[in-house]
Amino acid sequence: MNHRPGNQLFDAYFTARDMRDVFCDQGRVQAMLDFEAALARAEARVGLIPQSAVAPIEAACQAGHFDFVALGEAIATAGNSAIPLVKALGKQIASKDAEAERYVHLGATSQDVMDSGLVLQLRRALELIDSDLAQLGQNLASQAQRYVATPLAGRTWLQHATPVTLGMKIAGWLGAVTRSRQRLQELKPRLLVLQFGGASGTLAALGEQAMPIARALAEELQLSLPDQPWHTQRDRLVEFGSVLGLIAGSLGKLGRDISLLMQTEAGEVFEPSAPGKGGSSTMPHKRNPVGAAVLIGAATRVPGLLSTLFSAMPQEHERSLGLWHAEWETLPEICCLVSGSLKQALLVTRGLEVDAGRMARNLDLTQGLVLAEAVSIVLAQRVGRDTAHHLLEQCCKRAVAEQRHLRAVLGDEPQVTAELSAQELDHLLDPAHYLGQARTWVERAVAEHSALTA
Repeated sequence: MNHRPGNQLFDAYFTARDMRDVFCDQGRVQAMLDFEAALARAEARVGLIPQSAVAPIEAACQAGHFDFVALGEAIATAGNSAIPLVKALGKQIASKDAEAERYVHLGATSQDVMDSGLVLQLRRALELIDSDLAQLGQNLASQAQRYVATPLAGRTWLQHATPVTLGMKIAGWLGAVTRSRQRLQELKPRLLVLQFGGASGTLAALGEQAMPIARALAEELQLSLPDQPWHTQRDRLVEFGSVLGLIAGSLGKLGRDISLLMQTEAGEVFEPSAPGKGGSSTMPHKRNPVGAAVLIGAATRVPGLLSTLFSAMPQEHERSLGLWHAEWETLPEICCLVSGSLKQALLVTRGLEVDAGRMARNLDLTQGLVLAEAVSIVLAQRVGRDTAHHLLEQCCKRAVAEQRHLRAVLGDEPQVTAELSAQELDHLLDPAHYLGQARTWVERAVAEHSALTA
């Protein structure tokens, strides 16, 4: 039986396969080789190297030609991945064209290769994340509109508050997704830039041809050319990681809400069911929120990884010792965790199962108490705020003590019935009539999503 190397048991649960492909060994190596091939093309365009050297270099810049295990062992001695890769690349080229081998990696430094390769990976990662966020936004927009008028208990401090709607709750999730998409669009010009500075950031080895080559290289890789190399200025990467942290947290909020709504005592909203999903090894009746668990898990893990990126920012002089190294696996892992969270969020939101009847029954668990504010607000306009508040407070206490519905207690209170008719009380104690601007919030969240998607 063949086994894939590495830790694969949890990958399908916590990471999207297409994101893992971006940051697997093959993806990392190919991104660095793409830089080397583009550098050769750029230097040939400017006339620094002969055009005849480009094809042999490009032909060798295929990750499949390299032994990743051997590269990994060499990295332990070299201190980074570019040094052994460039050496192996030179051997590949020399075996076919000794003349072309002379022009490999000319004027670049290891960090140029690794950072620019990373940016190429992050460009693909950003595309995947933005695509999933857009689809998640569409799922949420559809669900928010579907349940725009479905009342359920609002909950503050985990206790029943006044009624809200499921659509309004979903619109809150949607708004966070939309803002994350906006943030990604805003940071793209800062993130998708070339790293090219040579040994200490001056590109001195390329002389007067340095800037023409840098411009040509940026064009070849379809990246922007920054004002200067950023070898030890890591804010671009940390900004991206921070936005991913916000996405993870927002998805964690969604997962937390879903898991609470799925609790046996609530039983209002459920992840979509599927054969074998959410079961227990011992309890046949269990239906666990396995998707929400990934969302909450990622929201828990990402902040710690993000703190590593922030801690690695004070990098020394023109090349860092150890702090740069601390980034290498950290930012890719954040991308992978967010990708897995997004995939689970897509599955959950696409097929939400809603029990509106249970929502209605739960709203009545407090026997009308959640609508005491509605009565108090109207009564205050007739007898004054303090009097109304005190009167409703006493009626609520009596309802709890006597285990009676608030409507019945209010109907027996002369100070209330003198101001409010039976029809008015019935209306005020109907959750559907105390939903405030819930519909407006849904419409606005959906409109903002649609404007970004258009």
